Order: sequence, then structure tokens, then C-alpha cells
Amino acid sequence: MQVQCTKCSQPIALTDIIESHNGHLSHVDCKRPHVPTPEERALVFVYCSGHLVARCPACDISFRYTNSPQTSWRGGRTNMCPRCRRDLTENVRRHLYGCAMLPSEVRHRARAVREAAQCLVKQTQELRDNADVLILEAEAALFESQQALRAAMSKRP
Repeated sequence: MQVQCTKCSQPIALTDIIESHNGHLSHVDCKRPHVPTPEERALVFVYCSGHLVARCPACDISFRYTNSPQTSWRGGRTNMCPRCRRDLTENVRRHLYGCAMLPSEVRHRARAVREAAQCLVKQTQELRDNADVLILEAEAALFESQQALRAAMSKRP
């Protein structure tokens, strides 16, 4: 069973942009769970606007931030290749986390935030899986106890 968003009840993937509120995970934007965060958009705008940030593997077209796919990150929409409509958001995100133009501290902190979010999703999934196992074990023990009680009651004179 996957971790579900507390807002939309849809599964949360490791690539989704999430937030935590009172110990519960949810999408930042349930309609568009993969969109870049405002911080990612700002970093691309400030540090990557002068060079290539994505390449469409299907069309073999490369894009700069200023002529990036169909819509830019400025509007918060996904980056779609104008030719094949492939979403290139993850390509741009991958570029961002490895871009040599970002100061190393900024790049490391951005990567650490992303890894922490993915770790949080994984840990939540593991806890949920462990809880599911414990619930099944408790249900089995309850069933066995009920069966034993019924058997003892039926033997009663």
C-alpha cells in the first residue's frame, strides 16, 4: 500500500513535490504533483537562464530556460516539448541539481532538500507497511482467540 496524499487521497510518488503538516504528507499541488517548487523555479531563472537546461530525448531538441518547452517554469506549468508534448520537468530538475553554474553550497542544499523529501516518503511507506503487517498479525491472533473461545464454549455442558 502506497503513502497517500492527505488532501487528494492519491498515492504519493518519490518524484512528487510534497509538504508535511502535523506529521501528514500531502502534495504541494494535488492537480500537478510533479511541478517544480517556487525555489526550483527561482534557481533556474537566476542561474540557468543563459544556458541549455533540457533536451527532449524523443525529438533531440535542446532548450534554454528562456526558450524552454512550450511554457516556462514561470507560470508553474510543466515543461512540454512543443513537438512531441513530452514533459521535460524532470530533465530540467536533473539539470538544476547538477548545474555547475549554481554555487556549490546552493546545489548541495537543493539536492539535500530533495533527498530529504524522498527519504520522508520512503520512511512513511515503510512505517505504513510495518503497521499493515502488525494489523494483519493482530487480526490473525484475534481470529484464533475467537475460534478458541467458540470451541471452548461449545464443549461446555
